[in-house]
Amino acid sequence: MPQFLTPADAVGHIKDGDFIIMNNFLSLTNAEQLSIALNQRFRETGSPKHLTIYCPAGLGGWDPHSECEEIVCMGAVDTLICSHYGSTPATARMILDNELEAYNLPYGIMSHAIRASAAGQPYVISDVGLNLFVDPRYRGYQLNARSGKEMVREIYIDGKRRLQYDTPQPDVALLKASACDEMGNISMEDEPMCGDMLSIAQAVHRRGGKVIVQVKRKDNTPRRPIEVMIPAVLVDYICICPEQTQIQGMEDDNPRLSGGQPMTDEELCAFVEKNATAEKDLARVLTARRAARELKPGHVVNIGVGVPELVGVEAARSGLLPRITLTVEAGSMKGLPVGGRAFGATMAPQSICSTAQQFDFYDGGGLDICFIGALEIDAEGNVNGHYNPKKLSGIGGFINITQFTHKVVFCTTFSAGGLEVAETEAGVQIVHEGHFPKFVKRVNALSFSALNAHENGQEIVYVTERCVFRLGEKGLVLTDVARGIDVERDILRLLPFPVEVATDLRVY
Repeated sequence: MPQFLTPADAVGHIKDGDFIIMNNFLSLTNAEQLSIALNQRFRETGSPKHLTIYCPAGLGGWDPHSECEEIVCMGAVDTLICSHYGSTPATARMILDNELEAYNLPYGIMSHAIRASAAGQPYVISDVGLNLFVDPRYRGYQLNARSGKEMVREIYIDGKRRLQYDTPQPDVALLKASACDEMGNISMEDEPMCGDMLSIAQAVHRRGGKVIVQVKRKDNTPRRPIEVMIPAVLVDYICICPEQTQIQGMEDDNPRLSGGQPMTDEELCAFVEKNATAEKDLARVLTARRAARELKPGHVVNIGVGVPELVGVEAARSGLLPRITLTVEAGSMKGLPVGGRAFGATMAPQSICSTAQQFDFYDGGGLDICFIGALEIDAEGNVNGHYNPKKLSGIGGFINITQFTHKVVFCTTFSAGGLEVAETEAGVQIVHEGHFPKFVKRVNALSFSALNAHENGQEIVYVTERCVFRLGEKGLVLTDVARGIDVERDILRLLPFPVEVATDLRVY
């Protein structure tokens, strides 16, 4: 039976050099009270140090002073392995300044690697990442000069090149759940996702490590077996933390995000119409509005962060939401994905599965269409969606979402940094062009490969506030232009490369 300890006593079992695995998805499922206790211990004793942290999504917080990344900033961590760094700005700066050994791997690969570790497997084999920045031919997953470990290798099976990823070998799990019963069985009924909770506990337990779980309450009623996320036999220490919140940085819990307050599709659409925050950036609105026209009834969809978040809102406002299934890599099906600090959560989901199971579905081509952002697009149709040499973001689930989905819609403004547009009776007008072009001769990093898309038979669309490109045999093809836009002045002369213009160019 697990021991019930304070967070301070529980983290006292972490040793110098331990490999810690976390279940955080940005601001979701953060074991915040355990992080605070760990930070305090290090400040007072200088231990534990020389840690490795493995977090499939990202540590979360979106704040330079977040408790979740403080242990990194204080110097206790030697190595960090995550899929996303945008929510940990101080850590990202340390990596760019070569102060920390760090690696960036696809979220789905990391999730599957945890599951493989639980089964005692030393690696996972996958097509995810082929010809992209994580491919050993590019080695872009090693984020700076300190990061020399080889975590990805190419292998050939039946004459086909594939990628082999190392699995983690964790010593400690720091986890957050909703509740436990008197026997120590763990449940997550109040959480907007479950992540890889069970696989993490299994992987750590298999190695004789310590599984530490913080929960909001201990219930007297035993859990029904089907409700148990982690059985008590896999848990070493439980910390009761009544002050924990559903989402880090948000004081009030929302039962609509966990299924505790169900909503019909009609109620959800009405809720969005009443409560959705008005988007002030017209360029983003125009991009999302045009992108949403690619949706068709029956589509199973992934909605990404940023401009794609607005696509879901457009679907709700147009009445299409009840006839499609929106999903998020965190594990939800149906409902409406939430943006901002709560990204990863879904309003009124109908089901929530583990992250590994969701990526099984994505990697298998289960999605009909996805909407995702882009930092750079080049003439061939390649996309950089994760790397800015001045601001580290990370790949997250980008590769898993885009590499095998039947139709990929990249949503981005034509330029950034000062772009100003207007919408009049005459159509869309460019009032002021942005300082930073999104279309470049060659992308800085390969998050998405046009070569892969051709080989996989995917349909690729690039939507901006003023026009739409599609991937043709030789690269970008301009196929649609917003009413009011001058093709030569507002598009072609601004591109650093020539593009094909469709003979049946459409005006919308």
